[in-house]
Amino acid sequence: MAIDIEKAIRMSVETGKVEFGTRSTKHLIMNGKAKLVLLAGNCPKALKEETIEFCKNSKIPYKELPYPSIELGSITGKPFPVLMFSVIDAGDSEILKITKESEAKKEDKHDETQ
Repeated sequence: MAIDIEKAIRMSVETGKVEFGTRSTKHLIMNGKAKLVLLAGNCPKALKEETIEFCKNSKIPYKELPYPSIELGSITGKPFPVLMFSVIDAGDSEILKITKESEAKKEDKHDETQ
């Protein structure tokens, strides 16, 4: 069953602990405190690649969302664009299942090609 990404994002912001912004996200990744990193769909390529590389090196899951930063800001309830944010504690949200769902889809595609 697919989870509602927008609802999961809102719930994590309301009931969990998240940090917004590039600097704080990189800091949390490097210190291994982020449980998930979410990127806006219009994140600049160089910044996105750098952040993804940090995540891979730190073994922290990440997800590029289909929403531009303005819409992501609106979803999170912020009056400003949100380019990326880190989930430190999901609270009552199912946000951390996003990456498990993505991994399951990758495995299904892999099984289909064999």
